[in-house]
Amino acid sequence: MFRSQKLGDVLRLHRGYDITKAQQSPGPYPVVSSSGISSWHSECKFGGPGVIIGRKGSLGTAFYIPGPYWPHDTTLYVEDFRGNSPRYCYYLLKTLGLERYDVGASNPTLNRNHLHEVDVTTPSAGEQRRIADVLSSYDDLIENNTRRVAILEEMARRIFEEWFVHFRAPGCEGLPLVESELGPIPKGWKALPLSEVAAVNPEQITPRNPPASINYIDIASVSPGSIDAVVPMDFSDAPGRARRIVRHGDVIWSTVRPNRRSFALVAHPLPDTIASTGFAVLRARDVPWAYLYCATTTQGFTDYLTNHATGSAYPAVKADDFEKAVILVPPRSVLADFAKLAEPAFSLGQTLRGQNRNLRAQRDLLLPKLISGEIEVADAAPMLEAAE
Repeated sequence: MFRSQKLGDVLRLHRGYDITKAQQSPGPYPVVSSSGISSWHSECKFGGPGVIIGRKGSLGTAFYIPGPYWPHDTTLYVEDFRGNSPRYCYYLLKTLGLERYDVGASNPTLNRNHLHEVDVTTPSAGEQRRIADVLSSYDDLIENNTRRVAILEEMARRIFEEWFVHFRAPGCEGLPLVESELGPIPKGWKALPLSEVAAVNPEQITPRNPPASINYIDIASVSPGSIDAVVPMDFSDAPGRARRIVRHGDVIWSTVRPNRRSFALVAHPLPDTIASTGFAVLRARDVPWAYLYCATTTQGFTDYLTNHATGSAYPAVKADDFEKAVILVPPRSVLADFAKLAEPAFSLGQTLRGQNRNLRAQRDLLLPKLISGEIEVADAAPMLEAAE
C-alpha cells in the first residue's frame, strides 16, 4: 500500500558543511561534494549511512554512503530519515528529477525548503526494505564486477610495465641497450611507426550497402578505458558520424581533446557495432591486440597525441598522427608470451564491463517502476536472478 506525502514528511534535508582542501588532512572518511566523493579526510560529520544530493553545480545527483562521511557545502544531506529506509530514500531521490527545482539566478542551486514540498508516494517500511534490497543487489553486482575489472586490468598493465618499460621480459634480462627514437631499448627490439604494426581506421560503412540496424558507440559514451553505452538503432536514424566499423581487439581513441583520454578496447562486440568518426580505430596487424592496447594508452602516448593536437577550440589529432607515432616492438616470441597472459584478462574485463552496462540498464528500468509501485518486488526478483 502506497500513500501520498510531501518529501519533507519522508525525510529532512540539511545543508552540508564547508571545508577547504587546506583544512583537510588524509584520513578514512569521504568528503562528498555535489559530484560525489571528492577527497578523504581524517574527520567525519556523521556516522552514516548517509544520503546526499547535489545542492550546487551538479543538481539533484544522489549518493549513498554506508559509513561515516562529511557532506560538503555544495550538497544537501538527509539529517533525519523519519523511520524510513535510508537505502530506499536514496533510490527515491534518484527518481524525482530534482534538477527541475533549480532556484539559482546565475549558479544552479537547490533550496531544501522547496524540495520538502515535493509530492511523493511511499510504501510501508517493510516494502521499502524489499525494494531497496532488489535495487541494491544490482548495485552490488555492478560494484563487484567493477572491482574485478580493475584487478584484471591492473595485472595486465603491471606485466606490460615490467616487461616493456623496465625491460624485464623473460629471457630478455641483461640484454645490452641500444639507442632508438624512444631512447635506449634492448638490442633486437625495434622502435617503429604505428602504421607498420597496426591499421588506422581500416573499415567504414559505405552508402552502397549499409546494415539495416547498428549498435552505435558515440564519443560521449566512452570514458578512459571504458565503453559506457552501446546504443542499438536503425541505420536510417543513425547520425552521419556513425561510420567506423569496429571488431574484436580494436582500440578506439577520441581524436578530439586527447588529453581527456577517451579511449577503450573493443572486445566481443555485437554484430554491426559502429563507432563515431570522432574516433580513430586502431587494429593490430603484426602485434597482439592486447599489446597494442597497452602501448597506445600509456601516459606517454597520450602526451604525444596532446602535443600533436591542433585547433584552439577543439584541439584534435588526425589519422596520420596515430600512424606516425613511434612505439616499441619487441620480438614476436616475447609478444606472444605477453598475449597469453594479457588477452584473457582484458577479454574478461571487457565482458564484465558489458555485463555492467546490462545491469545498469535493467536497474534503471526497474527503479522508477518499483519506487512508484507500478511493479511489485515479486515481479522484479526473476529479472535479478536472470542477471546474476
